[in-house]
Amino acid sequence: MSKATIMAVVNQKGGTGKTTTCENLGIGLANEGKRVLLVDTDPQASLTIALGHPRPDELPVTLTDRMAKVIQDQPVEPKEGILSHEEGVDLIPANITLSGMEVALVNAMSRETILRQVLEPLKNQYDFILLDCMPSLGMLTVNALAASDQVLIPVQANYLSAKGLEQLLQTVNKVKRQINPKLKVEGILLTMVDFRTNFAKEISTLIRDTYGSKLKVFEADIPRSVRAAEISAEGVSIFKHDPGGKVADAYRSLTKEVLTNAEKKRKHQLDQLR
Repeated sequence: MSKATIMAVVNQKGGTGKTTTCENLGIGLANEGKRVLLVDTDPQASLTIALGHPRPDELPVTLTDRMAKVIQDQPVEPKEGILSHEEGVDLIPANITLSGMEVALVNAMSRETILRQVLEPLKNQYDFILLDCMPSLGMLTVNALAASDQVLIPVQANYLSAKGLEQLLQTVNKVKRQINPKLKVEGILLTMVDFRTNFAKEISTLIRDTYGSKLKVFEADIPRSVRAAEISAEGVSIFKHDPGGKVADAYRSLTKEVLTNAEKKRKHQLDQLR
C-alpha cells in the first residue's frame, strides 16, 4: 500500500483562498474515492471552522496537543483528536493554542520537523494529507513545508499576489535545500478570478507567462463567487452547498488535475523501480 502524498496549501499572503482550496480539494479527492486527512496548521482555525466546528477553542484535542507530545517524546494514539466530516474527510483541527506552539518550537530539538513526526505514523492510513497553512512564513509554515512532498500555491489574480510569489518560492527553495530535498511545487492555482474583467485576464496571462515555463500553473482557475464565500458558515463544501455552480466545477477540474499528476508520478516511480 502506498503512503500518503502530503501537500501544503501555502501562501504567506492572507485572503488567497487557501482554506477554501484545502477544504474543497480535500473533499473533491474524497469524492473520487481517496482517503483524505486535512490538517489545520493555522491558529486562526479557519479550516476547522469551515468543516463545522464553529468554536474551535472548545475542542479537547487539537494539532497543538499532538505536536506537544512529539516535543515531549510522549506516545500519541493514532486516532487521538482526529475528527470525521460527513463528506468523507478526516480533520486534525487547530485552535488559538497553536500560536503558543509557534513560540515553543523555537527552543525545540529538530524544530523544523515536529509536524513531520506528527504525520509520519498516519501516512499509511491515507492517500492524501492536505495542510492548510497560516498566512506567514513563520515556524509553523516551515514545519508544514518540511513535512510535505508538494506545495500548492493559491494566488489571487492581482498584482500584489503575483509579487508575493517570489518571496514564497525563495522560502520553498530554502526548505528544499536545507531540510526537505523531495519538496516540489505541485502548481500555482489562480483563485478569485473575476472573468468579467480584462484585469483578471491580464494577471492570469502575466502569471502564466512569468512562471509557466518553470512551474505548473493549473488549468483550472477558481472564479470569484459569493456562493464560495458563504460556505465557511455552513460547515460543508462547495459540492454540497452549490453542486451545479461554477466554483464546484472549477474545484472538480482541479481535483482531476491533481489526481492525473499523482498518477503520472506513480507510473514514473514504478518505471524507475523496474
